[in-house]
Amino acid sequence: MSRRAVSRAKTAVPRCAGQGTPVRLAMLAAAALVGLLASPAALAQQGTVYRCPGPPVLYTDQLSAQEAKDKGCRTIEGAPITIVQAARPRPVAASGAPAGASAPAGRNGEGRVDPAEQRARDSDARRILGEELRREEGRLAEMVREFNNGEPERRGDERNYARYQQRVAEMRAAIQRKEADLAAIRRELSKLPPP
Repeated sequence: MSRRAVSRAKTAVPRCAGQGTPVRLAMLAAAALVGLLASPAALAQQGTVYRCPGPPVLYTDQLSAQEAKDKGCRTIEGAPITIVQAARPRPVAASGAPAGASAPAGRNGEGRVDPAEQRARDSDARRILGEELRREEGRLAEMVREFNNGEPERRGDERNYARYQQRVAEMRAAIQRKEADLAAIRRELSKLPPP
């Protein structure tokens, strides 16, 4: 191949298959067509968007220039704006329950729990909390016994006195946490109505 043929090959413009027009022109034509089709939609969306002060801050394109000026709003230019629609409220049936949903078992029309069912729930809660309280009190008693008034027995791996002191401090903290847990369970029990 001669030098002239190589330079022509480098500068040759590829052509579209079967049409003989350069690819560059075809791409320009396609871009122009897309631009023409998109411009009416772009013009329709290009209203002036205002940011109005106050609690809550309002972003709107529904104000005229005079209304925006009166309210102290300023225009926002070039910033992308996301529109989030609020959730629509569900239609409510005449009985007060949402449409298509039946009232949960044990509830009457006003949304209150049946007193007998509430007493059953309270007794279940009292039973569960009582069992947990007894179990945690047993664990606390075991921890206090092992703690031995701040002088627990040394283990074989605690030849170093600092390691022993660290275990004593951990035991003391664990006992304090357990006592706080027991106080919380007692508080929960006190909130329940008497049997």
